[in-house]
Amino acid sequence: MRTAYSVETVRAAERELMARLPEGALMQRAAAGLAAACADLLGRVYGRRVVLLVGSGDNGGDALFAGARLARRGAGVTAVLLAPERAHGGGLTALRRAGGRTVAPGGAEELIERADLLLDGIVGIGGKGGLRPHAARLAEVAERSRAAVVAVDLPSGVDADTGEVRGAAVRADLTVTFGTHKPGLLIDPAREYAGSVRLVDIGLALPDEAELEALQHADVRRLLPVPTGESDKYRRGVVGIAAGSARYPGAAVLAVYGALRGGAGAVRYVGPAGDAVIARFPETLVSDRGPEHAGRVQAWVVGPGAGDDASAVGEVLASDVPVLIDADGLRLADRDAVRARTAPTLMTPHAGEAAALLGVPREEVEGARLASARELAGRYGATVLLKGSTTLVADAGGGAVRVNPTGTAWLATAGSGDVLSGLAGSLLASGLSALDAGSVGAYLHGLAGRFAADGAPVGAHDVAEAVPAAWRDVRDA
Repeated sequence: MRTAYSVETVRAAERELMARLPEGALMQRAAAGLAAACADLLGRVYGRRVVLLVGSGDNGGDALFAGARLARRGAGVTAVLLAPERAHGGGLTALRRAGGRTVAPGGAEELIERADLLLDGIVGIGGKGGLRPHAARLAEVAERSRAAVVAVDLPSGVDADTGEVRGAAVRADLTVTFGTHKPGLLIDPAREYAGSVRLVDIGLALPDEAELEALQHADVRRLLPVPTGESDKYRRGVVGIAAGSARYPGAAVLAVYGALRGGAGAVRYVGPAGDAVIARFPETLVSDRGPEHAGRVQAWVVGPGAGDDASAVGEVLASDVPVLIDADGLRLADRDAVRARTAPTLMTPHAGEAAALLGVPREEVEGARLASARELAGRYGATVLLKGSTTLVADAGGGAVRVNPTGTAWLATAGSGDVLSGLAGSLLASGLSALDAGSVGAYLHGLAGRFAADGAPVGAHDVAEAVPAAWRDVRDA
């Protein structure tokens, strides 16, 4: 599992470690890893032109010491000092002794345009807001240049704790981060600025509970429900799907499709699209008597394509089993009824739906995804899966937020969310917690999207069809 920690936690761990090391040793560890990553990116170091964008403080010091190491290997290294009077003294001395030189920002644009590699050491993990005008100008030149851009710890101008980008920021091809991932490296919009991320271990001792965590194949494999010789369809879990309408029968079909691929032993469907569902999936148990009278289930999925059927949403929320609420169900669900539930609730909004529930513009949710997911989970007392370019799962009880590392932009297609709802609902019915069901569902859904797309457009039904391949890929890894 990949984990990310807040700036406050990282700084506390750095202070504790520095107290036990010789002065400057921790920075040298970081600089050594940074220089090695730059050398790997360049391929050949000798004769290459390297430009360092150096701000004040330790971030600039990391860049200067790394530049000194590259200069000793034959690179032509020039440091652009954005705050000469506050540049790291030891780093400057090391760079000059290795043959590097320094210039003021006024003469930097031509250097950047001719560089092979640009090292962004402008602002460290404590930076807030966008870059100041003179730094923003250099970031623009860097983006237009042919140079490979490497960010030191994180791209300057992004918020390390939240992933927000509130102004101009450096766009990196590679970010070399130290000790641990920072939340902003895993969450959009900041993730888009980070490029590839390389973690350098510098020996930090970090707490067990992280700010953010991202499941990997091994983590998902441990959570996958697997039947035993004693299993029957009821022991494996029965998931109820209350979805679809005369206008949107396809939503019901796709939610059932996702549920059938999610590991539950049986799927019950309730709603007006029964004929469409049974025609496509004859194994589905179909009822037209409403959720209260549909028969035994271990979890409900309610809302995809439901239109204005508030009665079905109310019946499902009144049940004593886990419930997943999606799409129209999010609009129809009474907040007090959700908060009053004793069984787990998983809400799966996209940014627009989350914005409507929070009463804020969509752009605010998209720009502050982590804060939005936490706020919504707190308001409803529910686990929230916030869909989007980086899907987040925030638990009702707080703790680490899960960020999903799989997926593809091709998943932005009609009906994809309905498949995810059925899939995650099936995992709920099999016994997973709301946090795990949402996280595993998003992981498999994203992986299935990659397999189905393979670089080309796909439909939601293709994603559902690829879920078994994603499941096998995780199981056999």
